[in-house]
Parts: sequence; structure tokens; C-alpha cells
Amino acid sequence: MFLKKNALLILFLLISVISKSQNQNKFLYAGRVDKLQNNQVILIGSASSVSFNFKGNECSISLQSVDSYEHHNYVSIVLDGKYIGKIRVEKGPVQSFPIKITSGKKEHRIEVYKNTEAQSGNILFAGTTAKLTSISSKKKKKIEFIGDSITCGAASDPSDIPCNKGEYMDHHNSYYAYGPRIARQIGTDYLMSCVSGIGIYRNWNDENKDEAIMPDVYPNLYLTKDASKPKYNFAFQPDIISIALGTNDFSGGDGKKERLPFNPEKYISNYISFIKMLYEHNPDAQIVITNSPMVNGERAVVFEDCLNKIKNAFAEDKQHKAILIFKFKPMTPKGCSGHPDVADHKVLAYEYAPFLKKLLNEK
Repeated sequence: MFLKKNALLILFLLISVISKSQNQNKFLYAGRVDKLQNNQVILIGSASSVSFNFKGNECSISLQSVDSYEHHNYVSIVLDGKYIGKIRVEKGPVQSFPIKITSGKKEHRIEVYKNTEAQSGNILFAGTTAKLTSISSKKKKKIEFIGDSITCGAASDPSDIPCNKGEYMDHHNSYYAYGPRIARQIGTDYLMSCVSGIGIYRNWNDENKDEAIMPDVYPNLYLTKDASKPKYNFAFQPDIISIALGTNDFSGGDGKKERLPFNPEKYISNYISFIKMLYEHNPDAQIVITNSPMVNGERAVVFEDCLNKIKNAFAEDKQHKAILIFKFKPMTPKGCSGHPDVADHKVLAYEYAPFLKKLLNEK
């Protein structure tokens, strides 16, 4: 009896410690991130984020651009639910950035979103001076957005630096890309797995000879083929996986490298294999494949035919939900280098959100 009582006491103490630890969680992380020690984290993917609550009117955050080559990078800051703008993180050591607090609220929330994509370098969140309070999150349904530069929100925001100036990462704004917009609109969590220029069987200017395609990089946490980097653990388990890949497969290339005619068989075969891999790790997900608002004319007809064949390939699959297709309307983009700008992304979100919301409500 004595031993039984002691065992119950130890169990009670363990449960108390675990509960206390969970209640005192100080940071929330989302997206493709690499968690380090001491509450530090590397923000990798587009719109990956760290959030925290704090008391008082003083707060600064410590950030560093970290990559194989040194260059600047960006985050977007949301304070108490309001977007307050971008921060440019110059190359070099960890830098401290004060956040201006204007409201008289006793408690505040900061959300730090990686503004640029994985291929544009990573950002280390090295901590904050704020007086932290606990933070928690409600359980929500989840959507993963897989795609290319359009999905990343690349070349969408020339508000700080004009399109014909600066570097590629200067015009990113993943916070206002269609995926995060949709997630905020319909109240879901989201994960962005996107890479500029990438395709299902070839990239915008490469026949899959020198550069990796999406099926190559997706299983790596950092969205590269670098074997020294951690594997992606598939812990997110989305309710819906939205895939928008094909704009670059249909591209005419850069006029320098060899560019062969579009190969429907390769596109379809690679897409089917990619979906099978996603099903293997996310067996309960509803997969939606989309066309591209940038692919028009005869190419759009071929594109739609390919998507239908991919959908039909899974028609007899009784283990998973049927593949669905969503078609964006054609668009003349107003962003940099032929990409949608933030206003265009609002239009894309407006088109797509009701479709995804209906899917989630029907579950």
C-alpha cells in the first residue's frame, strides 16, 4: 500500500510539472522552422513565424541573417494583430530591433514572420528583451500551400524598393501572399512549402539537369538537396494540401539554357509520384491541385488536360479522398518580373478562399 501511494504521488507530481511547463510556454512557432536551444529558432520557409506575448511598453527582438553566403534578409512584424511593416536584417552579427509600442494595453503580442523564402536565406530569431507572459494557441484546421514563386509571394511588394532596383529578396512579401491571406480569412493554421522557379519535372530555365525540382527538395526541412540539413518531419498533418505547380514547367526558359518542348507525360508522371509521397506521410489529407493564373492560351488547355489526368489517376483509390482541381482565373500580374503583386494576391485569395472553406466545413 505504501509503495502504491508513493507511485500515485510521483505520478501526480509528474503531471503537475508537465502541466506547469505547458502553461508556461513562452513562444509559438509555425511553418518550416529549425528549433535550436534557448528558445532560438531559424525561420526557414516563407511566412514561417515565432510569436510571443509580453507585458509593458518596451520590446526589442534579436535577429540575424544566416546563410551559406552573406546578404540581407527581411521579416514582417505584426503587433497586437496589426501588420506594422517589414524589417531589413543586414548581413553580419545578431542585431537588435526595437518595436515601437503605442497602445496603452497591458499585454501585447508580437508575431515575427519570415518575409522571404527559403532559397533567399534564413533568419535566426535569437530572442527578445520583452517581459514574456505565457502564450497558447487554439486548435485549428490546417492547410499546407505547396508551390513556386507565386505561392511564396515573391516579387510582389515594391513598396520599399522599386521593381527595377535592389535584389530579388527585396520585393518578397510572404505575409500578404494568397495562402497566408486565405488562412487568416478562414481561420486556419498554415504551412508554406514553396520555392521560386521550381517545377514538378523541370524548373523555369533548367531541364532538371543542374537544379533540383520540388519532389527533390520537399522532404528536406530547408527545401534544398543539402544532405547535411535535417529532414522534414511531416508533423504538421494538414487537413488540406494545396499544390500549385506548373507555371515553371510550362515556362519557355531564359533563352540561354536548353529548353525542350513541354512534356505532358513527364509532368503527369512526376506529379502522380509526388502526390503518392504526400499521401504516404499525410494519409488523411484532402489534396487540391490548381492551375496557374499566369498560364494562358493553348498552354492553359494542355495544363488543364494534365491536371484532369492526374486527378483521374487516383479516381479508383479507395484509401484517400478524391483529388480535387481548383482553377484560378487568368490574370495580368502587376508585380515585379511578371509576378502578382500584393493586390493581385488579394484577388487570388478572394477566388480560392470560399472553395477551401467549403471543403473544411464539409469535414
